[in-house]
Amino acid sequence: MSQSPPQPAPQQSTLYEPSTEHDACGFGFVCDVAGRASHATVRDALTVLVNLEHRGASGAERDTGDGAGILVAMPHAFLRAAAMEAGAPDPGERGFGVAMVFLPRDEASRAACRDRFAETLASEGLTLLGWRDVPVDPVGLGDSARASMPAIAQAFVARPADLEAGPDGDLAFERRLYVARRLVEKAVQRSALPGRGDFYIPSMSCRTIVYKGMLNASQLLTFYPDLLDVRMESAIALVHSRFSTN
Repeated sequence: MSQSPPQPAPQQSTLYEPSTEHDACGFGFVCDVAGRASHATVRDALTVLVNLEHRGASGAERDTGDGAGILVAMPHAFLRAAAMEAGAPDPGERGFGVAMVFLPRDEASRAACRDRFAETLASEGLTLLGWRDVPVDPVGLGDSARASMPAIAQAFVARPADLEAGPDGDLAFERRLYVARRLVEKAVQRSALPGRGDFYIPSMSCRTIVYKGMLNASQLLTFYPDLLDVRMESAIALVHSRFSTN
């Protein structure tokens, strides 16, 4: 089969500069301009992600992706119910934070990382309400992705009583969650725990949450059943299909 001839570089006719043309990750953003949270926004963003699959990359295995993920506004009702189903105390309607945490697969190392997490929160005046093992479906993942897959959990963090309700209180809580995240990441990285390289916190916030992994765009939908739950509602959704340029 003959190959198509190379296409000429585009010519400049607007403010676009052809010399800056290069491969890059795929990004998409969906929002409800009226700020109404719905599952439709999440579903539409996942559709965008699948349509951007050509902007992502995979390795020698076509079923091991370079990475894909989605960020949504905190689905409080869904996560509140999920926390209580996992045995955590009721975190309240809106005033809680959630950390999405990648943990070592080794049980002892995973328990040690959870202990470091709780100790760091306590040192920062924050209360860990409990953990939830995030449901995942690894069927269809490539061997490389399956071999490096961490344990994935969500940690629920109570809002400190001294933080007032409203945007100012949310921002103060967000800052404290960020500081705690960085401290616990450093504590685990500097430890001698086996499997510490598998510890990572994709998000820790009272405003947003991230679902991601070493996945192709289409695999994200099936890997995290949470994303297909109609209670997963948001007014905004940002998706990313990674193209490695290293």
